[in-house]
Amino acid sequence: MRSRFLTLIGAGALLAASAGAQTPANDPSARLREVLPADVAQKVLATIADARAHELPARALEQRALKFAAKGVEPKLIAQAIAEQAERMKKAKDALDDAPSRKPSSDEVEAGAEALRQGVDGSDVSELAKSAPSGRSLAVPLFVIGGLVDRGLPSDEALQRVLDRLEARATDRELEAALPDQATAGQSNRPAGAGRPANPGRSGVAGTRAGAGPPAGVPANAGKGAKPTTNPGRGKK
Repeated sequence: MRSRFLTLIGAGALLAASAGAQTPANDPSARLREVLPADVAQKVLATIADARAHELPARALEQRALKFAAKGVEPKLIAQAIAEQAERMKKAKDALDDAPSRKPSSDEVEAGAEALRQGVDGSDVSELAKSAPSGRSLAVPLFVIGGLVDRGLPSDEALQRVLDRLEARATDRELEAALPDQATAGQSNRPAGAGRPANPGRSGVAGTRAGAGPPAGVPANAGKGAKPTTNPGRGKK
């Protein structure tokens, strides 16, 4: 009986050790510590922790940082880009919260942050939240507004165009059809849960301007010695 008991204890210890060894491999925080210098990882993780504390989509920031690291972006630029995106998420959440009957989802906050990065006014994000039909996810509408603004349409006109389509009960796919082909090329800008892309098979780097380059604050040569640019051609972040 004693031998069997000791065997069970040993087996349990092995399972626990195995589980502990597997967890870091699947933990984005642990991966960030592996791929980034210690000081940069600390800054990025602090930004992510603050985002989580404010009920922002922290996992999206983790994945964004890992993607930049995999592409060879300079570590300091990764920390800068993550901090800027987290700030946009806060502004997007505040704007969406202006509609008291809505509680924004992570997808909507993420899409709102991308829309702000592309030049959409925060007041237009608020207006969309207040005016859109109740129960309708705003992730794709925000993606479409951002895409239209990124292609040169003024923010208020892009908002009105999307509101008109929503009033006509357009589906997400029908909304996306309003975007030029160049804009739908940036499908990976959208949150993962924001519906299927209108142009399957076409993709850009997450966070890019319609497939035209890297995210704001990240150089076009993936950090290989060039100075960073922040939304070239547009004064807004």
